Amino acid sequence: MKIWPVVTGVAIALTLVACKSPTQPKGVQPITNFDANRYLGKWYEVARLENRFERGLEKVTATYGTRSDGAISVLNRGYDPIKNKWNESEGKASFTGAPTTAALKVSFFGPFYGGYNVIRLDDDYQYALVSGPNRDYLWILSRTPTIPDAVKQDYLNTARTLGFQVDQLVWVKQ
Repeated sequence: MKIWPVVTGVAIALTLVACKSPTQPKGVQPITNFDANRYLGKWYEVARLENRFERGLEKVTATYGTRSDGAISVLNRGYDPIKNKWNESEGKASFTGAPTTAALKVSFFGPFYGGYNVIRLDDDYQYALVSGPNRDYLWILSRTPTIPDAVKQDYLNTARTLGFQVDQLVWVKQ
């Protein structure tokens, strides 16, 4: 598979939009007591606020791993059904502060970083609510391609309370 710096996946959107400041939206706090090792692995993008970098992509996943330099490796994949091909992008993430606070910066293009903030996470690290640097970027992630309706409604309520436009979420075809 040819790996191109094709703009796909969760962190790509964040990188290009927020390269000036990897932060979280005003009034939105990343979770604390975060365990990066438990967060590593494959996540399915269940829903997202649409952005031009992911428009039309299906079967979107993000896989996080360890790097020898202490950063977190990021591999984003998404399927473009119109072009009938997979898009992939590799990047790296690092904490903006203490590694127990889920505020990270992600880069796919050299020195340009975007905010990646885990703002809700269940105790078993199965479901995550992630924001970018502002309220235009939001993702619901899961360890499985679907989530129970109760979890979906709970996470939607959290996002709504924080001021995100949940009625504009795109539910990703997995």
